[in-house]
Amino acid sequence: MDTLTPSRFEVIADDVIVERDVMVTMRDGVRLATDVYLPAKDGKAIDSRLPAIMERTPYGKTERSRSEIEVGMATPMKREEVALYFVRAGYAVIYQDCRGRYNSEGEFSKYISEAADGYDTAGWLVEQPWSNGKFGTMGLSYAAHTQAALACLNPPGLACMVMDSGGFSNAYQCGIRQGGAFELKQATWAYNQAIGEGNELARAAIEAEDIHAWFSAMPWSEGVSPVRWMPEYEDYLLEQWRSGTFDESWRRVGLYMEGFYETFPEIPIVLMSSWYDAYVKSTLDNYRGLSGKDSRPLQLIMGPWLHGNRNSTFAGDTSFGPAAPLGGNVTESWLSFRRDWFDRWLKDKENHVAEAPVVRAFVMGGGSGKRNAEGRLDHGGYWIEASDWPLPETEFKSYYIHENGSLSTDMPQTGAAPFAYDFDPKNPVPTIGGSLTSGQPIFEGGGFDQREGERFFGSRHPGLPLAARADILSFETAPLEDEIAVVGPIVVELHVSSDAPDTDFTAKLIDVYPPSKDYPTGYALNITDGVIRCRYRNSWEKPEPIAAGEVFKVLIEPFATANHFAKGHRIRLDISSSNFPKYDVNPNSFAPEGRGRTTRIARNSVFCDAARPSSIRLPIVSRAALKPLAK
Repeated sequence: MDTLTPSRFEVIADDVIVERDVMVTMRDGVRLATDVYLPAKDGKAIDSRLPAIMERTPYGKTERSRSEIEVGMATPMKREEVALYFVRAGYAVIYQDCRGRYNSEGEFSKYISEAADGYDTAGWLVEQPWSNGKFGTMGLSYAAHTQAALACLNPPGLACMVMDSGGFSNAYQCGIRQGGAFELKQATWAYNQAIGEGNELARAAIEAEDIHAWFSAMPWSEGVSPVRWMPEYEDYLLEQWRSGTFDESWRRVGLYMEGFYETFPEIPIVLMSSWYDAYVKSTLDNYRGLSGKDSRPLQLIMGPWLHGNRNSTFAGDTSFGPAAPLGGNVTESWLSFRRDWFDRWLKDKENHVAEAPVVRAFVMGGGSGKRNAEGRLDHGGYWIEASDWPLPETEFKSYYIHENGSLSTDMPQTGAAPFAYDFDPKNPVPTIGGSLTSGQPIFEGGGFDQREGERFFGSRHPGLPLAARADILSFETAPLEDEIAVVGPIVVELHVSSDAPDTDFTAKLIDVYPPSKDYPTGYALNITDGVIRCRYRNSWEKPEPIAAGEVFKVLIEPFATANHFAKGHRIRLDISSSNFPKYDVNPNSFAPEGRGRTTRIARNSVFCDAARPSSIRLPIVSRAALKPLAK
């Protein structure tokens, strides 16, 4: 096994040293570059055995890398600064470049090497002379995926985890695909990361590509994509795009944590995400799947932010106010939160951690509705605590769509006519906000007035509300006579038909503000959305074409949410058949996934009669049952 060589230590402070690029050997001989931070005295290593904190990342482990900043801090910190903090708190800190990234050897293949590589690194870690045999893991996004992957194999020494905005429960249903559709954030991720890799000529070629133009020329294929200059990136991207059927390839460790819930380590775990993050479902599914064992203490934190922005007061054009940041409202700071967690479970230090609420969640809404000084809607919000998720007091209530465009708890009438519209894959509905990672320059995540604009890719009619499109069906409640808190999982059940052999249906929950001085036409705030690809209406494993004249039921599962719909607002459900570029566009042809070069216009129908009711099921929690988070 590799060991530390004292002559390679670099003194970065009198009390902290680092050995950079320790090459840790994996089972197949590939070596992964690893930085080891240790406490020192007068610049010399202290001979002691310590608990360790490990993060495995594809984004670069040192301040020399492109993605060295740890987000979510009041003042963003470089990884080395975070390492110094934890070393001074009595820990060894380990940062490792994933296989094929930065200084590590091997070929990068997204997600699927992380379990074995993490396990082998853990085996190396616990045998080092500075290790006391225990370690915890931390990390955001991909660095949460690496944690979940290694933990599925029960590595030696793993004692606790902090999984932040990631950790696939089932990548087929959240993270790579969703409802059968492909999440195109994977395409922007490949493009953005490939720019930082490869030789100088390859990087220059990728930077010279027009990513906006490429998003107008889909699907991509071998040698016909903006990442063709880095073939390994193109290879895995096309494999993900074309893997539409839920087969054994999706049940591989690293993509399918839910297949390992029964044998997952019984250790303390923090699960954290946010309502406008791309990993809401993964986080909540992991919480539910790992719950129920006293030997596995769990804590769940759900904020209102974008991906990883834990100290932001806004997401998109929507402000949640000073109550939104994690630091100062839920905990002193993100750093101190993790230190308390590690102190409790790696050092057996008695502190307040074990007594903290199991669930801490931010309920969006309840603000003034005015435009704030930054030009954002003051939507507001507040933190609550609970003993479980979904909240034990939740009442699930169905709101039905009606022939007159209303949305209510009343059952539809007998004989009500269905709604029909034409879905043209060459003119998809543009994505305006939502639960996304930071996939610039194509996506803008968060809350926005659902109105087309030049900053939203694919907008053809800037200034017009999305509801003005003929291929969007909008259903609204009457103005609410009292406030309603929607907190929990959401299901949309539609009875539909199509004259195409395949098509998609999408659903979006919207909080509609009434007209005001600041917003004379009101403000239609997107809360959550989802999609279903109809070839998978009966089975994720066996896609089936739509039969002519077939009327069938589909279930769409938008991400869970927590939103306070204020008195006088309306609850709106939008139904359509595309949401691009969040998801790939269905060509309506039943062509193999990611290969449809020809398209057809689909005549899609949504039924709303008593025999074929369509509805959205909302989780309602009374305001009295929402327990404010104790300070």
